Amino acid sequence: MKKTISFALTGMLAISALAGCSDSKDASSNRKVKIEFLSYKSEAKGTFDELIKKFEKENPKIDVVQTQPPDAVTVLKTRISKRDIPDVIGMGGDISYSDVAKAGALKDVSKDSHLNDIQPAYIDMLKDISKQDKVFGLPYAANADAVIYNKTMFKELGLDVPKTWDEFIAVAKKVQDAGKTPFYFTFKDAWTALPAYNVLAANTQGDDFFKKLDQGKTSFKKDHKEAAEKFLQLIQYGHKNQNGKAYNDGNTAFAKGESAMYLQGIWAIPEIKKANPNIELGVFPYPVGDSKVVSGVDLLIAQSSTTSHPKEAKKFVDFLFSDEAVKIYLKEQNAFPAMKGYTQEAPELEGLKEKIADGALSDFPDHYVPTAVALDKQLQVLTQKKDVNLYLKTLDSEWKKVADRK
Repeated sequence: MKKTISFALTGMLAISALAGCSDSKDASSNRKVKIEFLSYKSEAKGTFDELIKKFEKENPKIDVVQTQPPDAVTVLKTRISKRDIPDVIGMGGDISYSDVAKAGALKDVSKDSHLNDIQPAYIDMLKDISKQDKVFGLPYAANADAVIYNKTMFKELGLDVPKTWDEFIAVAKKVQDAGKTPFYFTFKDAWTALPAYNVLAANTQGDDFFKKLDQGKTSFKKDHKEAAEKFLQLIQYGHKNQNGKAYNDGNTAFAKGESAMYLQGIWAIPEIKKANPNIELGVFPYPVGDSKVVSGVDLLIAQSSTTSHPKEAKKFVDFLFSDEAVKIYLKEQNAFPAMKGYTQEAPELEGLKEKIADGALSDFPDHYVPTAVALDKQLQVLTQKKDVNLYLKTLDSEWKKVADRK
């Protein structure tokens, strides 16, 4: 039996691949079955290596090979076009998930029993992003954007966690007046502008922004101006050479006490603590608008629709959703659980728990922006030219190009 997979990225590609066939021959022989797990989470490689060893010990006839190529999602899309799809895939619940799901590359898991244990909000996010009622990946872990702050520095300067935007800017000014750097920015890596901007946009763009944008009822110029202006306001309190520093530079610099605050996602915390295990840090929600915490599907686990080893692939997926594996991942990666019945106990994340428990959440706006629009690159230009009108005009123009191609 053949399946046809269509994939629209830079153009229309049509591919066909053999559907998953019976693996009874492999199961009845003494040969090991090898399956590939492609993950885009480079910072979680060690954690997955540990989990794979546990799985292989329990399943000695299955070898799991983890691959983590640079720019893993682009590599995945290229491999799909070549009919070379990894057996199990770990990726984010963003626009790339939508692309891959629409390509038919992922197994439909809408009736998978694991969905019963997952927070409905994260399942709905995947449906909203893909604009489909079906689900093609199992939400595994969620993340959040937050203001990461140096508690020791706050105490030394007599600062309180701000509750309003004006208080936030006042705190930044006090840090600056004390001869220290309020925020550390790393715009050499364009994507690092997204965490702060995502929160600002999510809390100011209004409800259903992207649905209205698709319908031609609004524009970036109309509803993203406040977010862009606030973003530029924040970078006034950064350090010199913001566009010359990369993500790893920022993690290390903040760990060494070179800034009071760091506008990143909670995924940066394990890297910060590696650089300085003794740092006393905390997080707080951006005090903007409704102060909703931007939280989305940081990692979903999907299975290839064309794997030659569906039983082994499913066994590995089931293992990843075991109680032991979930707890190991959440602890080592400082992630919030996508599953019910789990809590994130890391004390440094205490500042977000109340908002998350209350359901004061919003998905990452950039998850809805097509790759071709290049929101991260447009933000990088904004940091350099500081021209809000040009930035918004460019976004509207690029969005129209994508809409016209649909």
